[in-house]
Amino acid sequence: MSRQNGMGQKKIKYCDYSLFFLIIFLVCFGLVMLYSVSAYNAQEEFGDPLHYLKRQMFADVLGLAAMVIISKIDYHLWIHFGLAAYGLSFVLCGLVFFVGDERNGSARWLPLGPLSFQPSEFAKLAVILSLAGLVCKIPKQLGKMQNLLKVMALFVAPVFVVVALSNLSTAIIILGIAIVITFVASPKYKHFFILGAVAVCGGGIFVLAEAYRATRFKIWLHPEDYAEGYQTLQGLYAIGSGGVFGKGLGQSMQKLGFVPEAENDMVFSIICEELGLFGAICVIGLFVLILWRFMVIANNAADLYGTLIVTGIMAHIAIQVILNIAVVTNSIPNTGITLPFISYGGTSACFLLAEMGLALSVSRGIRLEGNGRDERT
Repeated sequence: MSRQNGMGQKKIKYCDYSLFFLIIFLVCFGLVMLYSVSAYNAQEEFGDPLHYLKRQMFADVLGLAAMVIISKIDYHLWIHFGLAAYGLSFVLCGLVFFVGDERNGSARWLPLGPLSFQPSEFAKLAVILSLAGLVCKIPKQLGKMQNLLKVMALFVAPVFVVVALSNLSTAIIILGIAIVITFVASPKYKHFFILGAVAVCGGGIFVLAEAYRATRFKIWLHPEDYAEGYQTLQGLYAIGSGGVFGKGLGQSMQKLGFVPEAENDMVFSIICEELGLFGAICVIGLFVLILWRFMVIANNAADLYGTLIVTGIMAHIAIQVILNIAVVTNSIPNTGITLPFISYGGTSACFLLAEMGLALSVSRGIRLEGNGRDERT
């Protein structure tokens, strides 16, 4: 629908259907790759090659439903619930230490009957909503270093610490989201060089404080010397054996028990093996297109709150994709980060798609002036 304004132009309602169809395509591609990667392990462990696929499809359907519903809700509504979401995420992440389920040596999940829930995934969304709501009210105050540090110390640090104690990789993503949101809203940028230096030093101290985290750096430099480097080496073998066009969909050898947890953090290595360098570039290109649509929405959002929400979502996806691919290619130490929309993980899928609904909701708030023609970029 559109209506005529006083200048004889029409105000055109806008929704970013390009982003919508990119998300649908990536989710479908993720399900195809998940079945290819997980069928062997699912058959061996559960006697059902569709085990992981069925669980992921259930999560994706819930996530897509949430995406559609949230996309139709005025995003300004969430500014009233940002702080409540932040507080709830803090409590849930704290509960993990007391009643959390432990998997692979880490307690990161809360049991919900036959299902489980990873509070750190909710924390990412809560930080985006709450910090966007706070920062849009005080953008000029962020020009002062002391105010920027107050926001980071009093608002970001608590949830960062409680998440980092059980899941450092997710805490890094949360910190990255917070820095990007405040960077975009701040009228001065030089403070962020200081903030970056503080974050790097603090992160280094946090990492070295735990022996097992310091050991990861040694494994990263010489994976062949450590038993824990087995996953990294097998992932690199998969990438190298794929060549330019890969062995073909479903033809991976490394997924047959050689790459541990191939359906999770290391799924990109199997993509490289089956679809080759060409397939890997196409996957990266899909993420680049999605990030581009985020930039278009953020630049044209109706207000600063909408811009900051989409900026936070864009930062989340970008940081997580970069870190996952860097880990798989052994460019950085192993941090256990999943590839959005493709890696197995129900909680991650649901909240990622909920975030996409938020971005689409912001895009619906865009109004374009024109004479009946679509002037989208």
